[in-house]
Amino acid sequence: MSNTYSQIYLHFVFAVHDRECVIMHEWKDELYKYITGIVVNRRQKLLAIGGMFDHVHMFVNMSPSMSPSDLMADVKRASSRWINEKGFVLGKFAWQEGFGAFSYAYSQINNVIQYIMTQEQHHKTKTFREEYIAMLKAFEIDFDERYIFTQI
Repeated sequence: MSNTYSQIYLHFVFAVHDRECVIMHEWKDELYKYITGIVVNRRQKLLAIGGMFDHVHMFVNMSPSMSPSDLMADVKRASSRWINEKGFVLGKFAWQEGFGAFSYAYSQINNVIQYIMTQEQHHKTKTFREEYIAMLKAFEIDFDERYIFTQI
């Protein structure tokens, strides 16, 4: 799209199905590289990726050529297929339905990157559920706690 200029920074958060702790240290960097490739191949710019055993955070400078939902569908579909082909988990790996997407200003980029890159330290004091609910509340997003990362 010539003559289209944008500044769209989105922080995505998505979880393993049933929040199972299956993303292991031994292969998480390989997973993050694979997801990076998906994002780049969709002509988006990944600024940071990190997470824990049960969830992933991505910070993306989005182009208006793709919707956040389409990007997440591609990331989740391709990465779950890849995890299953690699045999990294017993049984079938799947991502939880849905995701969080939070927008940030240019001035907040470094803080968000730092937050994502220090997930292991952050989760020494706060569970993923507590973290996610705090984000929803901070962004004043209406939600029903009964359905936070559960199948409806």
